Amino acid sequence: MGLENLIFFLLLGVIFLPFILAIGCLVLVMTCPWSRNFRSGYVNLLLKIFQYGTGRIESAELKKQETIKEKNGIANGNITELVEQVEDNLSSGHAIIKSSTMSKEDLVLLPNGNSSPKTASIPKNRSFNSLKNDFILSDCLDFVHAGVEAIIEDEVTQRFVAEELKSWNLLTRTNRHYEFISVRLTVTWIIGFFIRYFILLPSRITICFLAVIWLTLCTGLVGFLNEGAVKRAIYEKVSIWCFNFLSCALSAVITFHNKENIPKCGICVANHTTPVDVMVLHCDNSYALIGQRHGGFLGIIQRALARASAHIWFERSEVKDRETVAKRLKEHVDDPDKLPILIFPEGTCINNTSVMQFKKGSFEVGSVVYPVAIKYDARFTDAFWNSSRHSMIQYLYMMMSSWALVCDVWYLPPMHRRAEESAIDFANRVKAVIAKQGGLVDLSWDGALKRMNAKKEWKQKQQEEFSKRLKVE
Repeated sequence: MGLENLIFFLLLGVIFLPFILAIGCLVLVMTCPWSRNFRSGYVNLLLKIFQYGTGRIESAELKKQETIKEKNGIANGNITELVEQVEDNLSSGHAIIKSSTMSKEDLVLLPNGNSSPKTASIPKNRSFNSLKNDFILSDCLDFVHAGVEAIIEDEVTQRFVAEELKSWNLLTRTNRHYEFISVRLTVTWIIGFFIRYFILLPSRITICFLAVIWLTLCTGLVGFLNEGAVKRAIYEKVSIWCFNFLSCALSAVITFHNKENIPKCGICVANHTTPVDVMVLHCDNSYALIGQRHGGFLGIIQRALARASAHIWFERSEVKDRETVAKRLKEHVDDPDKLPILIFPEGTCINNTSVMQFKKGSFEVGSVVYPVAIKYDARFTDAFWNSSRHSMIQYLYMMMSSWALVCDVWYLPPMHRRAEESAIDFANRVKAVIAKQGGLVDLSWDGALKRMNAKKEWKQKQQEEFSKRLKVE
């Protein structure tokens, strides 16, 4: 029986050897420097096409406005003034960007109940009798103003929808039917549609399929090696190689900055926009991962990585056990022979415009923390994964039918927890550094608001804050 099995596996090896060699050659070609240069040139060409499309849209909008003014009999002097106003609006992306109609400077409501009004509406030295006689509606208008503004356009829920664009990128999912605004633009859009769906999409699906096979095969072979420095060194090279090949499935152009700060141990924390963040960071360095076990496509990647290196995967029931998570995380970072562990402290995907509250668990371990900022270029694709709206397969389909994945990654200097600094304060300090470097908005709100209502205690703190402003002698 053993001889028959050996013969069977030898025959399989002979049959699939040409296929494996073909994939290996394709990997070498797709990950070589000239391939990256080709993708960079492709992105630069797309930018010129987008500029052309924006120019056509602006011209069509101006002609449309002039026609409307002529029909309405507007005087020439007023026409010039209004055309200048239209040009100013177009230059600021009025067709795409929303602008708040209310100022946010008067009062900022925060989840911890700390509000920051410009001026106190009620003097603190009022007596109770004067309060009864002199109370006016304006005493509470700061809160009314902030509440109405939150209803119109709050700063939390808009972080869970697609990032808005300043210009059209020839994708119908991010436009206002601009593809039919002129004949030239229509022809450009049709050509782009054909290229994306009949050339790029099939080739990217093929590359993704082959890359997953290659990753599974390579990590399986690395898994047979004995634990030690040699296995870690081989795994670092193999994982970077495999993930660079996988990034070709999205025509990724990734620019890494400040590589002298690249993590080599401890904990690496980054803002979270998409599961693709893992692939992006693995294109330049190797990491251990921590997270919940998944099925489907993500499960295949998890099992492949677990064969070759030490990762921390939890079942759904274990994730809620903070002590278990903290213990395994502490054991990992205390082992100098293990890879730096990659963590996304937000706990959910945010739409590439802001950084939301960091969970304090990874900052309680006491290890060195390497902050990393990731910023995607929304002109080429919407990298944000709205998991409550799209499945992983739907998300990958939209990514592969977009133009490209273009992003910048900044490695920031390592940070240590200061003496007498709480884990929450340390997490906020790291979050602020990431937000500043990535040009993102630093928010104090919990990303879990994507799937749940505001906590009752948050509402009570806002009520307490208002009651303090009514305090009298």
